[in-house]
Amino acid sequence: MGESRLGELLVESGLLTRAELDAALKEQKMRGAKLGETLIRMGLVPEDEVMLVLASYLRLEYAELQSMELDENAVFLIEEPDARKYRAIPVGFDSEDSRCLRMAMADPTDWTSLGDLGVITGYRISPLLAAPGQIDAAIDRYFGKQSVMSVAEQYKKELDEREKNKKETERKEKKTADATGKKPDSSPIVIIVRSLLEQAVRQRASDIHFEPTRDGIRIRFRVDGRLREAISYDRSIYAAVIARLKIISGMDISEKRRPQDGRTMVVIDDREYDIRVSSIPTICGEKIEMRLTGTEHFLRDKRELGFREEALHKFDRMLKRPHGLILVTGPTGSGKSTTLYAAVSELNREDVNIVTVEEPVEMILEGVNQIQVNEKTGITFASALRAILRQDPDIIMIGEIRDPETARIAVQASITGHLVVSTLHTNDTASSVSRLFDMGVEPYLLSDALIGVVAQRLVRCLCRCKRGRPATHGELEELGADQGKRLTVYEPTGCQLCGWTGYYGRTGVYEVMSVSSGLSSAIVKMQPASRIREIARTEGMETLKEAALSLVTEGVTSFGEIRQILYEEEELGEEGGNDGLSILHDISGREQEERDH
Repeated sequence: MGESRLGELLVESGLLTRAELDAALKEQKMRGAKLGETLIRMGLVPEDEVMLVLASYLRLEYAELQSMELDENAVFLIEEPDARKYRAIPVGFDSEDSRCLRMAMADPTDWTSLGDLGVITGYRISPLLAAPGQIDAAIDRYFGKQSVMSVAEQYKKELDEREKNKKETERKEKKTADATGKKPDSSPIVIIVRSLLEQAVRQRASDIHFEPTRDGIRIRFRVDGRLREAISYDRSIYAAVIARLKIISGMDISEKRRPQDGRTMVVIDDREYDIRVSSIPTICGEKIEMRLTGTEHFLRDKRELGFREEALHKFDRMLKRPHGLILVTGPTGSGKSTTLYAAVSELNREDVNIVTVEEPVEMILEGVNQIQVNEKTGITFASALRAILRQDPDIIMIGEIRDPETARIAVQASITGHLVVSTLHTNDTASSVSRLFDMGVEPYLLSDALIGVVAQRLVRCLCRCKRGRPATHGELEELGADQGKRLTVYEPTGCQLCGWTGYYGRTGVYEVMSVSSGLSSAIVKMQPASRIREIARTEGMETLKEAALSLVTEGVTSFGEIRQILYEEEELGEEGGNDGLSILHDISGREQEERDH
């Protein structure tokens, strides 16, 4: 099918404008890729929409592989190299013709490939259309672990052979690649590492853990916030894998006794991934952790992050203020950086000077001046902030407020005409005020500076295989519903799409506190977090608990997934909001009131 014809079909179906098609054709010509893949990469048309239009035009069945369980008797009729070469994978046998094999293909109009696949499998091929990315993921799912184990076995045999004949090996090693070698693509260890990175990306992993054990090495992926084992192997490949990871991330391979940090970038399926790498010595050897971030991860619109309508409206109003302090709070791994980057990307315009101070810089933003904290060279959050104020900034993003000096400079900058956005580690919005008091920020300065606080958590979304059931009495009480009311809540089930976990993807749970005149007055009087929280709720703030419960009633997530948020809410109620120096704040507040009167 011609590239121009596909573009015309998408324009005719209303999925693409003429201007978008012209831009995509220009990009496609420059990169030499297919138009469909270019449109998907540019985010102009969703992948499934492109495939459905193509399938309709070609009069072929569309195979959504990510939710299909393939017949393994059919799958293993071909070898992995052939599956990757032809970008095709068998899904099963024709129910009416046992000699006919149903084959999902990225290009089912390629008659040469159809003929080759027929010869390889010994079956007549009935082609189905499938998305290239889903074919790659399916190949990883069925062949990935087997492929890594096969290469590991090959490498182990090579090591055994070297032990048997060291002289012959030394002669060969001068001509062939080693772990750092001149031809890295041919090294078994390089193939193993590359294959693991590809599998992690296609399984939507955010982190990869390479963990030494007493007997071998265990490799785990973190998907949707949970770790799952990808592969384990004996110690024969451990040293070489660790060395390879250090080489590609710019670490010192000879240093094994101290923690190290590194960074690398890979391109997988035409997308760039920035990888932060950390090594640390353990009693069994060095452990390496890799954090994978796609370039599109931090560039999402705020509406895609999970903000509810009223919370998003409040956040938008905060970002429109010309100066002041906006805080995003939550524990590690709650998505604070993603929210900050989404906000900064929205504010990034030609007429605005944005400067950031980060540790580390997680995503390079075009048009934004980003500074990396480096304590060895004297660049701390505080010292960088002082220098930034002499750079005529309009907007300042601080990766994290960690110490009293950074807190004071941030507040001072927000009062003197700059919009400052930063993160802070607190449980909820109201506790952030108490934390800044504890850092030595004067109440009268904070009340003038603070525009608002966003507290957030991440919860896993139920997969479409979810199963509904009536809510229990306890759940109805938690939801604030009448005991006689029949309400359906959903639980995880598990299918091929979600890897049998019952969950697919994550969404944010948000609590947005916009500082009103009433809250500003309470801050000046050093009111405790419990009182600030109470005022914010009377002004219409939806708490984390309320937002989480709404996601349950809407069928987005399960009660089990929000249990931690409910537990934290109970603790806040019992302890008066984690006030820190709440008694001192109560006394100070009363003294301030007496002085006011």
